[in-house]
Amino acid sequence: MWDLILNPFVTILAWLYAALNQDIVLAIVVLTVIIRILTFPLFAKQQESSKKMQQIQPQLKKLQEKYKNDKEKLSQAQMKLYKENKVNPVGGCFPMVIQFPILIGLYQAIFFALAATPFQLVDLSERLLIPGLDSLIPLQRMWTPIPQLAALLPELDLTLAPTENPHYALILPLLVLITTWGQQKLTMGTMGQNKSNKDDDDDDDSGAPAGGQAAAMTKSMTTIMPIMFGFFSLSFSVGLSIYFVTSNLIGVVQYSPQGKRVLERVFRRKSSDEPPVEVIFEDDNPPAKTRKRKKKKPRKK
Repeated sequence: MWDLILNPFVTILAWLYAALNQDIVLAIVVLTVIIRILTFPLFAKQQESSKKMQQIQPQLKKLQEKYKNDKEKLSQAQMKLYKENKVNPVGGCFPMVIQFPILIGLYQAIFFALAATPFQLVDLSERLLIPGLDSLIPLQRMWTPIPQLAALLPELDLTLAPTENPHYALILPLLVLITTWGQQKLTMGTMGQNKSNKDDDDDDDSGAPAGGQAAAMTKSMTTIMPIMFGFFSLSFSVGLSIYFVTSNLIGVVQYSPQGKRVLERVFRRKSSDEPPVEVIFEDDNPPAKTRKRKKKKPRKK
């Protein structure tokens, strides 16, 4: 079943390789750009759903405090709040579930295209869906970043790790680290923009500031993830490091305000900045007690 995603990607990558004068690096970059642009609607849907969920968090917290002893009423009130604000609680997960196999398939396609052993070459030829592309195998795995400086910069073997290539290849793990950090910074920043100052000052059940915990988690994720990917890139092949750098740069563009505006115009999407709908429940405003009027005594003549 996985081949249904992987084989088309391998075929498209081989076709781009043939169309782009047999430049495998340029083919990797172009394919990564195409896939990330095509998956932008899913990305935008996920961001929109996350934004709406963050906007109604104050109301959700009020409901949890109000109906903390009645789970049935809490569930009904939450569903009414979701319905009035047109929020799907799992709406942010579904686009991610679709994007994940696509991005993993793209990663695996690059891995299979950079075949280094005879077995991998045979496997690659069997995955190509367009007749005639198998004549391109093996794909050119040697690459020079700047052909004019070939004497100073020896060719890189895209199937080998940076540590097994010329010394200047070690700049790739550094680029992976920097670009991953930039994308994480923008991602966390976009998620944090929708939180109000009131939420940052609220306390959780443990008595610790909720905003402080969220900030600490954000900071740790922004620090740990880039270091982890940069470290892994030391053992990845150079071709995969180029894929990660390209994908991260596209992510930076997608998460930046200018890039989002351009992509929203291309896909004719409108960013929803509408405030959340305040939902009033029947027992929120109990009927006011009416004063009994005193009957007037008849005047004595």
